[in-house]
Amino acid sequence: MGKRIIPRRRGRGHRWKAPDNRFKGDARHPRSKSSNGKVTELLHDPGRTAPIAKISDQDGIYTMIAHDGMHVGQDIAAGHGAEIDIGNTAYVGSIPEGTKVYNVEMQPGDGGKMARAAGEAAIVISHGKQTTTIRLPSKAQKKLDRMCRATIGSVAGSGRGEKPIAKAGKNFYRTRSRPKVWPKVRGVAMNAVDHPHGSGRKQTVGVQSSVSRNAPPGRKVGNIAPKRTGGKR
Repeated sequence: MGKRIIPRRRGRGHRWKAPDNRFKGDARHPRSKSSNGKVTELLHDPGRTAPIAKISDQDGIYTMIAHDGMHVGQDIAAGHGAEIDIGNTAYVGSIPEGTKVYNVEMQPGDGGKMARAAGEAAIVISHGKQTTTIRLPSKAQKKLDRMCRATIGSVAGSGRGEKPIAKAGKNFYRTRSRPKVWPKVRGVAMNAVDHPHGSGRKQTVGVQSSVSRNAPPGRKVGNIAPKRTGGKR
């Protein structure tokens, strides 16, 4: 009887879930429609690639993702009447075209879902009657409701990827803090007892590798619901 393959084990959870104690707070936009606050503290969050900031406003204290150049004592405004200035949070429909933004909401009021990693920023492309188009860090364009909020500027920590990892131990702890699997071993490099693609004299799959997106975890290996197969002509 063979072993359970990685997708099957991942479906069980356990070590592939990011532990809550690594996150210092729910970094999001303020819940009130209008907010005027001040940066009280900058913190390192082990569960994120970017630093976070504690903001004190009329409703109390909330946590947001720090932008490049943020400092303690900085005034922060959000919502209606907020100026288009670095660090302020405004509705994407009122942000000028060509402005860099981060922590962009996908739906109005969700707190921010896109462009949250260190050094990342989206760009406002154009405005329509009901929607605003932005370009994400992946170069993909997305249309949003004009009432979605975003913070002006780019996320702090832009030099994170420039430092070499240098040794495997650092990469182990780096990926352990997030729900990622490392190292990844190819199925064709395994034995037949360990993976359906394993064994054989050559490192080839040997069978049809495309599977349905609705396949159970034990069978969901290879090309998952591919749009096309085979080499390009």
